[in-house]
Amino acid sequence: MTQPRTLISGGVLEDGSAPHILVDNDGRIIGVSEREGDVSSDNLDHIDLDGRLIVPSLVEPHAHLDKSLTADVVPNPKGDLMGAIHGWRDAEAAGVIGHEEMVGRIRRSLEMLLASGVTAVRSHINVGGPVSTRYLVAAIEAAATLRQRMDIEFVALTYMPMSGEGSDINLAALNDAIELGVEVIGGCPHLEPDSDSCVSKVFELAERHQRKVDLHVDETLDPTALTINDVVRYSRGSGILTTASHCVSLGMLPVEQVQPLAENIAAAEVSIVALPQTNLFLQGRDDPVATPRGLTAIHALLAAGVNLVAGADNAQDPFNFVGRNDPFETAALMVMAGHMLPNDAFATISSNPRKALGMPEVSIEVGQPADLLAVRAGSTRQAIAEAPADRIVLKGGQVVARTSAMSEFPPVIT
Repeated sequence: MTQPRTLISGGVLEDGSAPHILVDNDGRIIGVSEREGDVSSDNLDHIDLDGRLIVPSLVEPHAHLDKSLTADVVPNPKGDLMGAIHGWRDAEAAGVIGHEEMVGRIRRSLEMLLASGVTAVRSHINVGGPVSTRYLVAAIEAAATLRQRMDIEFVALTYMPMSGEGSDINLAALNDAIELGVEVIGGCPHLEPDSDSCVSKVFELAERHQRKVDLHVDETLDPTALTINDVVRYSRGSGILTTASHCVSLGMLPVEQVQPLAENIAAAEVSIVALPQTNLFLQGRDDPVATPRGLTAIHALLAAGVNLVAGADNAQDPFNFVGRNDPFETAALMVMAGHMLPNDAFATISSNPRKALGMPEVSIEVGQPADLLAVRAGSTRQAIAEAPADRIVLKGGQVVARTSAMSEFPPVIT
């Protein structure tokens, strides 16, 4: 038997059991027992969770770390999508977005995510156009000091166009990004002059370089924008791990039309990422009455067996002025705006994104990685509702972050 390294105890599972968890030197669970006497604590590091709820650690499957935490320096007076785009371009041209400041922001965002209980992050990073791979270089530098604490992968969010006239500079930057080690190829086919050619190019490069695919797809309330069909066509049978993010237009279709699309998505094994924070913020601004929520077809996708994931998208930047870099915030919006049950919403920020990213499952069972979150709550529903600051984050059975908060109610003088 592999020698244990760590004993984790004092935590409580949702069913009320209080397991003693043995973790080996490779960070995997090698023993789980409810009886203290079954596990010897001699010569072991001991982590006492002090009654906190134990759940799998959280995942952020869709961030934009290159843009995060810029809301105070990149103005968007109108608050809409074009205002954000123009604001970002103006800030870029004015030299507001620099290497060192970006490295600092990305590192701070990653630390916020880690403190929230996130041990796996996928972030889209702009590649091509006037920035070439500068943002990616900054992201790689920022991530270097945190890679022992969390799994981090980057998506090359390639500038348009990706095919035809004017694409050479963007494809050259994408190839440079691949050389730098970017793990996932991305883009925005619904905004391209030729969406089919864009998706075809993405899958061609992904196959050639053995990369994953994660595309921004149909981020619009226009129900006729269905480039998801192109993604499904090229993904089916390719063997390429594929994710389609946003897919807002699916939420505008009647049930009889969305059902066969959802079944096709499931058959092609394409994961869909709902992004409630930014889509609620940006979508529907032209519809002041009966404003659509701007979310994908959550329940139709789930009914068809699609792997549904939820992410934060933008956080405190011109595309979304708020956001705490905390997946519990995302899950709460999936409950409130997406009408999901809390346990199902929790799956969209834990187990489901691990599948989308091609990561091992995490559960409190022998053989599983000890990537865990202990949070001061009585249930996952309460954790989603209250997002308690009191958290202990474990990666491979080691504490990689710990946060706490103190409330004080001094006497009132009357």
